[in-house]
Amino acid sequence: MQGNQVLNFIKDVIANMPSAWLDLTTHRLDIYDEKLAKTQFLEAFENLYNQNNSSTKALSDLPTAYDYIRLGHPLSCVLEWVIADANKLKPQNVISFASKTTPILAILRKNLLSNTKTLITYSGELPRCFDVDLVRNVYNYSFELKRVDRMEDAPLFDGSVVYVSEVEEPNSVRLNDNIDFYIGLYSNQGSIALIGNNQDPSYVSEIQHVRRRETIAMTPADCLTALKSIVGISIGDTDIPMKQESKQKVLTSLKEITDTSAQPLVASSGLSIQYAIMMGLVHDALDNHPGKDIKFIVPPNCYGGTNDQARRVAACIDNVSVVDLPVDGDNDMVQSIDTVLAEIAMQNAIPYIIAEIPTNPRVEVPDLMQLKSVLSKPRKTANGEPAIDPVFILDQTFCPNVHFMSDNPNTVGLTTVRALSYASGSKFPSGGKCTAGYCVANTLAEPLMAKIGIHLTLCNNEATDLQMDILATQLPSMNQRIQDAYVNTREFVNYIGGVLPNAKINFVSEELAEQGFTPSVFSLDLPTKGDTAEEMESYKRALNLKLINLMIGKIPDESKYCVSYGQLKGCYWTIPATSTQGTTKEGDKDYIARVALSANMDLDLHKKVFKQFVDSI
Repeated sequence: MQGNQVLNFIKDVIANMPSAWLDLTTHRLDIYDEKLAKTQFLEAFENLYNQNNSSTKALSDLPTAYDYIRLGHPLSCVLEWVIADANKLKPQNVISFASKTTPILAILRKNLLSNTKTLITYSGELPRCFDVDLVRNVYNYSFELKRVDRMEDAPLFDGSVVYVSEVEEPNSVRLNDNIDFYIGLYSNQGSIALIGNNQDPSYVSEIQHVRRRETIAMTPADCLTALKSIVGISIGDTDIPMKQESKQKVLTSLKEITDTSAQPLVASSGLSIQYAIMMGLVHDALDNHPGKDIKFIVPPNCYGGTNDQARRVAACIDNVSVVDLPVDGDNDMVQSIDTVLAEIAMQNAIPYIIAEIPTNPRVEVPDLMQLKSVLSKPRKTANGEPAIDPVFILDQTFCPNVHFMSDNPNTVGLTTVRALSYASGSKFPSGGKCTAGYCVANTLAEPLMAKIGIHLTLCNNEATDLQMDILATQLPSMNQRIQDAYVNTREFVNYIGGVLPNAKINFVSEELAEQGFTPSVFSLDLPTKGDTAEEMESYKRALNLKLINLMIGKIPDESKYCVSYGQLKGCYWTIPATSTQGTTKEGDKDYIARVALSANMDLDLHKKVFKQFVDSI
């Protein structure tokens, strides 16, 4: 490819790109092949380049690049493609990050697990948030450091050589033969990681997976800024005072919504804040309970990102392990917690529980008084000493309006146990306009927030200024949107129960709704038939797809095959086993339909199409 030809094409792409490239946070699974993530999109994009076709329609028809925007999106793929072309690299060897430090951590993680030495060379200064002692002592990563004047001065080394440098212009990023990885730092946008062509291909997937689980890709807005810089399109200044005002509005709104007093933390995504929570708690355990084992207690069928991230942390730190917590179906969350905490107490270990309420995808709520009692029950170690009390880490994304962290005795507040709550911002908090997530603490857990904040900063995973602006706009209306979406969901659930009574619907009871549990998500276990268990399972899985394909085919402007919910309009359908539970063990996956409704949708039309589905079976 010729440089000027590429740049001229990118100029046209920027002028004609679909608006969804900039403001969409959820992608269509019906045009997405996970095994071909990024490559399928770029192959089709390169075909357009070869045809010099940058029309809006052609760009809109490209296949989905990634299932989650935090992992990647059209603009991140295009940016990586342009930089790869300039460096004669394969596009998969260029990975953009919203974080400046996480690509370094990604290489260190890979090398820890493969027992490979790492030399980090850098010109100027490393990112100020990169705390060398914490990276070594908490994350358990081993590396050497050496400042050099230029990339060419990096010495020979028996292991991986990483070069880190500030980049003035995105298209000035260049690899050199004497380094293996280049991390280019952009002032306000994040970083670009370049992986040399001679590196083991496993580095690509490992670094990519860190971006999937512990941070996010460079945001669409920042990718667009970088692309404009590359092709010479001027970029205006932003209003710094407004950014500070937005942040304060967000923090104030979060305190009001959650009825808490501790200062909230806001991250680039739900998994970004979850990672900060996990590493902050590991740090706290190392400081206050040195030498003790750390147990992260996680439901095996919960959201795949949570499950996978917990196991990834455990893989890197010797005294950290994961304990399964059965919570759904025939398993009672309270009883499971009681059993597991008793076992961990006998081991004199540190218990950190991660759970979703309501559970996903069965939408179950435990007895909250019993939950509070079990979590705060005094326990003894095998030696008869007081056991370490647990920290309850609640993924509250389904019901962020419930006051779990409140001290008010008239709420469901978990006042007798250290508790933290977090939520994915791409759902109700932003209405699907950005990915930023947040964390709040109850009074007992407030001292933990300082260390969580340290690791949010270390990973450079704080919410971007634009994300804060979006949250500042969207959070004040969140509780009303939750209530309105619940009304639609309850009506749809009741309708389905009437026209398909032999289906099992997982949703909250009217009694729970009166207590404030008003999710807009339910799961549908369709009726099946067959002579064997295998035949019945196969029939049900085919029926799931038939239903989803009918809904998105008949109502393409509103129904979408997608993993998300909490959006401002439309209806979202997915099968957890093949989307949100992608990394979950096969035996723990749920092959059922999960449906999420918004307040703004044609509910009568959805009922009509669902009735067509019922009549067809």
